[in-house]
Amino acid sequence: MYQRNRNNNSGFRKSRRFRRSFNRRGQGRNYRKKKFFDPSLLVRKATAEQPGEYIPKHVFSDFQLSRKLKENIQSKGFKNPTPIQDQVIPLLLDNRDVIGMARTGTGKTVAFLIPLINKIYRDRNQKALIVAPTRELALQIEMEFKTLVSQMQLYSVACIGGVSTHGQIAKLRTRPNFVIGTPGRLKDLSQRRILRFTDYSSIVLDEVDRMLDMGFLPDVKQIIAALPRPRQSLFFSATLPDKMRNLTRDFLNNPVMISAQSNNASINVDQDVIKINGKPKEDLLHDLLIRKEFHKVLIFGRTKWGIEKLVKNLKRRGFNAASIHGNKSQNQRQRALADFKTNRVQILLATDIASRGLHIDNVTHVINYDLPESYEDYIHRIGRTGRLDQKGTALSFID
Repeated sequence: MYQRNRNNNSGFRKSRRFRRSFNRRGQGRNYRKKKFFDPSLLVRKATAEQPGEYIPKHVFSDFQLSRKLKENIQSKGFKNPTPIQDQVIPLLLDNRDVIGMARTGTGKTVAFLIPLINKIYRDRNQKALIVAPTRELALQIEMEFKTLVSQMQLYSVACIGGVSTHGQIAKLRTRPNFVIGTPGRLKDLSQRRILRFTDYSSIVLDEVDRMLDMGFLPDVKQIIAALPRPRQSLFFSATLPDKMRNLTRDFLNNPVMISAQSNNASINVDQDVIKINGKPKEDLLHDLLIRKEFHKVLIFGRTKWGIEKLVKNLKRRGFNAASIHGNKSQNQRQRALADFKTNRVQILLATDIASRGLHIDNVTHVINYDLPESYEDYIHRIGRTGRLDQKGTALSFID
């Protein structure tokens, strides 16, 4: 049975040891934070109401958008904006710079895409550059973009590593309206004089805290230094540690900061822990996955080797599973994600490469097979379920 913490107070309780590990996050990737992390102290039950819940001031039809864009938004079933969308979209339509603080699953991609699409649809001389930390997130942003620009004759190219540059270069030569990419590939294309950052008057840095964690700060600074002025600059992150504040000062002009509860888990996620008590973890996982309510399950592990071993064992037990991690090629990762999104596989196993920014509909359960290393990683992992108005469950194995 699940071991539940019955305390339903808002927010998470953090132990003194956990706070020490959280504060040491900036000391480098080699610091072993996970030994301080105990999700049993943080678990809470999802509730239908939350004190101080944000009440949107707009519906999408209120925004001053082009008719065709409004039709595309309506065709996606969007009516009431999420809190981050409700607050950010009017500011961006007024051409303001914005720092958006929002956890994953709050709709922030749509929050910045809609105003940029509207701006460039009305002025084809404008171009937008969107920088994301991972290939998967860049492709996810481009996919969302394509659904919003149906029949608007606006075009994009995803410039990511792990695949050949030839197709990307060919698309860049058609002068697309939006370029969406990872820092390393964008920097490479710029150094080869194929991509000119001075052409882009609207810039988005998405998941900036993740970019810094992954060591992209020098690349990001180089991109920022090459950007034109004046420009409209957007900065989205789940957290804003001190090391990023200088970056925001260099990057933004008199920005408005919008926060959408970036430090807490979604109230739509029912969080529980599973006590191992000396039992084989694979057997406990098996007993969970055979339950009928586990329709679409995302399992997180710590290492590439461990994930690959686990997915092979699950397949031997008869489960329909796939995996994504750093040793997979980009094509393999895209295929696994596509199979999971379209329900051709029931279970996707991943390292933390998949924990941020990916929108996968209808994930019923997230399982932390191996514990994450920090509070932020925990929040981003479990943010893959309970997205927007859906309910989900997050389970963590603990000793």
